[in-house]
Amino acid sequence: MFKLYQIYLMKKFLIKYLYLSIVFLVLVIVLGILEEISFFKNSDNMIFLPYILTIMNAPSNLFEIFPFILLLTTQLFFFDLFNNDELNLLKLNGLKNTVIIKNIFYISIIIGLFNILVFYNFSSTLKFNYLSIKNRLSDDNKYLAMVTKSGLWIKDSINNNRIITKSISLSENFLSDVIINEFDEKYELIRVIRSDKVDIKNKEWIIYNPIIFEGNLSEERKNEIRLKTNFDYKKINNLFNNIFTLNLINLLKNLTNYNNFGYSKDDLIIHLFKIIATPIFYGVLTILASIIMINYNKNSSLLFTITKGILISVLLYYMIFIFNLMGSNGKLPIYLSISFPIMIITVFSVIGLISVNEK
Repeated sequence: MFKLYQIYLMKKFLIKYLYLSIVFLVLVIVLGILEEISFFKNSDNMIFLPYILTIMNAPSNLFEIFPFILLLTTQLFFFDLFNNDELNLLKLNGLKNTVIIKNIFYISIIIGLFNILVFYNFSSTLKFNYLSIKNRLSDDNKYLAMVTKSGLWIKDSINNNRIITKSISLSENFLSDVIINEFDEKYELIRVIRSDKVDIKNKEWIIYNPIIFEGNLSEERKNEIRLKTNFDYKKINNLFNNIFTLNLINLLKNLTNYNNFGYSKDDLIIHLFKIIATPIFYGVLTILASIIMINYNKNSSLLFTITKGILISVLLYYMIFIFNLMGSNGKLPIYLSISFPIMIITVFSVIGLISVNEK
């Protein structure tokens, strides 16, 4: 059973967390609305769609700033304890600073578990639908690319001809095992091109060793042919290379499959382990923010103390970003690029905990 002080601390911390989450959600929505209205500025019949899309995209953006929200939550939580002289009252009842930190550490772990098991999966589904709608409603909406179980499909339109391309995989700048069907504007088949390898670095594709079927005849060319399209590697990669559209189940099931369509396997692994490590990261970040606030002096500026915590969080963000980038580039082992930043934060937190009861 929870003791009375534990219920009180938990309730106080969660109220701060929910309040800040709502505040930042509103900010994310306000900023997102401006971007979506700009995107649909030339569309007269889509009055409510920018607002719907903003709401769909907001949870994914909010998930990214949850660590920052948690840090502010911890700081405001301790400020309230200082401001109401509750910290001294808790000490008089035999509660050390480490006991208080331990309780909010556990709450942060629970919040982290909820965020990755419920909120992240919810936000990734909305993100996927958001990008799908944006792709269909973009200026070049007559073009389409999608991934199915059978491979990558691309619908294109060039000089009134319709081109439907199917590929088994995409690696670097090349499509593999490609079938290109070219139709006229009435969707009557003009020709079929088969190739084991197509270079799509530019919008003028280079088709190597093609076999061309026209009518009942087939022709194999040992050289290469070129095909103008509206797609290149960068455009296709941007359509699917948003890892935040994959929920935990898809990350685990499609770790290899999505690598075939522009995803780096290392990036997927790093993203997956970052999500798994989220509860621990939240907990360690809470300890660090607690130590900062316990060293807060009532005679000093609260704004300065909170600003110091924010600057530390920014430094941590860039440290984690750099280590993850080194893991993606192969300069560090993947698991080390994920665990090492957390280990550094943990070491500093443990050092800070040594003398925290003396404050």
